[in-house]
Amino acid sequence: MAKITLSKLKHSYLPDPVSPDDWALKELNLEWQDGGAYALLGPSGCGKTTLLNIISGLLKPSHGKVLFGTDDVTDLPPEKRHIAQVFQFPVVYDTMTVFDNLAFPLRNRGVAESKVRPRVEQIAGMTDLTDMLNTRASGLTADGKQKISLGRGLVREDVNAILFDEPLTVIDPHLKFQLRSKLKELHHRVPKTMIYVTHDQTEALTFADTVVVMNMGEVVQTGTPEELFENPQHTFVGHFIGSPGMNVIPCSVENGHVVVDGVIFRTQNDVPQGNPKGTFEIGIRPEFLKIADIGVPATVNSVADAGRFRIAEVTCLGHSLKLLVPEDQEIPADGVVLDFDPNWTRLYRNGWLTGGKD
Repeated sequence: MAKITLSKLKHSYLPDPVSPDDWALKELNLEWQDGGAYALLGPSGCGKTTLLNIISGLLKPSHGKVLFGTDDVTDLPPEKRHIAQVFQFPVVYDTMTVFDNLAFPLRNRGVAESKVRPRVEQIAGMTDLTDMLNTRASGLTADGKQKISLGRGLVREDVNAILFDEPLTVIDPHLKFQLRSKLKELHHRVPKTMIYVTHDQTEALTFADTVVVMNMGEVVQTGTPEELFENPQHTFVGHFIGSPGMNVIPCSVENGHVVVDGVIFRTQNDVPQGNPKGTFEIGIRPEFLKIADIGVPATVNSVADAGRFRIAEVTCLGHSLKLLVPEDQEIPADGVVLDFDPNWTRLYRNGWLTGGKD
């Protein structure tokens, strides 16, 4: 195992990139500590798989370096990086038994048979495959085959990292929770560096200790699930993390005040002084927008039951907003007054949190 460092990394599939849009990956610098659980989260086409393939050696970056520990592996092929990769679609040998599938990476590297069996049996126990060891892989369901892929990634003891590329895409929804839980359990039992690529925030936030959020080839924020939820550094993170996503309202900054349709709002982060240039917005999550006695008037458009709370959609200062309302709280049909808690109301300029990368 080793710390993985991506230094000044950029990649384009074009021979002569000119504009920012020509880059599949814009310049990024990341460090992943040995033994950590990480996720690359973002929509399709944002660069997640490109980045994963650069780490594994399937793709050489246009610029920058990939380091495993202090070793520069940028030019090394996958087989010399000691990487295990689990793909979106299970890669198994259907004619082999589950045991032989799990044993294949070890036998392929000349591991003595006396060491193969106990290691395979150990990994089979971790992945709930013990009762299937003598079964041909062709007879298994998609989740069973993906467990084999997971087991093959774990069975080698010499891997630097295990990479997961959308591993639950083909799994039935009711089985995804079980496999997510199994992955988390496996990381605790086999503390290797694991990097998980997904567009599903639930998968990312339940598996990873640190999540890297990507959009349009750029890393927009890296942090714990709590940091991403409570302090989104970009409006994209606010939209993408959470359900419903963060409310975002266009605003202006006038003489050091945040103003929406003549109403002044207080924000948690700093407000630029004077009359600064840029596109300004305030953001507040539905969880922190409250019905109160004093605040900003709003009309109620709809209310949907979501179990422990209700999702109210309202119009406030000409903008559609959502808030989460406890089941036992009344929602007046003739209108409400909203409290924008300044501790949870944030100001963004050109998409970025002011005081940061704005």
